[in-house]
Amino acid sequence: MNEVIRAMVERRSVRNYKNEMLPKDVIDDIIEAGLYAASGRGYQSAIIVAVTDKGLRDKLSEMNRKIGGWAEGFDPFYNAPVVLIVLADKSRNTYLYDGSLVMGNLMLAAHSMGIGSCWIHRAKEEFESDEGKEILKSLGIEGDYEGIGHCILGYADGDMPKIPERKPDRVYYV
Repeated sequence: MNEVIRAMVERRSVRNYKNEMLPKDVIDDIIEAGLYAASGRGYQSAIIVAVTDKGLRDKLSEMNRKIGGWAEGFDPFYNAPVVLIVLADKSRNTYLYDGSLVMGNLMLAAHSMGIGSCWIHRAKEEFESDEGKEILKSLGIEGDYEGIGHCILGYADGDMPKIPERKPDRVYYV
């Protein structure tokens, strides 16, 4: 099995992270992999916001917690120090797929480098809110973007999750 397929088979969502920032060059390499994801007609409709600032990270976590309906004090980012927000230009009819492919590339790249990752939802709701729109505006991001997901990154705190068996009867040859 080649290393790309092995990463696809072995990658698992990590939901417990050490409180240790990743080096910038590691984050940059993961982001670069995301930027090379396939996109409809090569338009590259997705953008990535790399959040390493703890204040903004915690603000996003609290917004996400409220949207998800969890109890106060719960961190839906599981203590991960890095949040890569993937947004995509809604004017492109493939934006949702484009952004999803970016998310997949980010998680596979992270795994291949020994970094834990997890796709956290509710980015759509976050950035449709007035508070989310204000955050994007403060970052100089203009346009009609939809939040596709948050790719949280960090060093796993504990063992990597086990690979579950695959469900049978999911492939049909014709």
